[in-house]
Amino acid sequence: MHRRTIGLSALAALVFSTTLAIAGPGGAGHSHGDDTAYGKPGDPKKPARLIQVTMTEKDGKMAFIPDRIEVRRGEQIKLAMRNNGELDHEFVLATLEENLKHAIEMQKNPDMEHDDPNAKRLMPKKTGEIVWQFTKAGEFDFSCLIPGHREAGMTGKIIVK
Repeated sequence: MHRRTIGLSALAALVFSTTLAIAGPGGAGHSHGDDTAYGKPGDPKKPARLIQVTMTEKDGKMAFIPDRIEVRRGEQIKLAMRNNGELDHEFVLATLEENLKHAIEMQKNPDMEHDDPNAKRLMPKKTGEIVWQFTKAGEFDFSCLIPGHREAGMTGKIIVK
């Protein structure tokens, strides 16, 4: 009995650690609450510039409107998103490299749920928001990582000056 308990505990630990490794958009480099290459979660109690982002699909193309956002380093923004499409979509903010890596994981597990401050999945006609502070200058990616969506055009850039 004792050997079986240890075996089940080891299996549970392996499953849990594997799930954690692929759940976040950045893999090992992704952290919650800490400063990342693309900033950190914002403080909803502090002022933020509102940017409305619409998710759509039309004529075989998928898109974010707008697909280019400019912010100042240190600025906090509130991304107010609305899915105007007929399919689920998600908004994942990261570096391009992290999003491309995470897209591969999403192909293996397309129903992966995100509980990250830099990602939001929305069902059709639903809304959501992300509050984010951009602490470093650079060019960052946002994409819908549901398999096939990024490839259909659902990607954009955030330019931090």
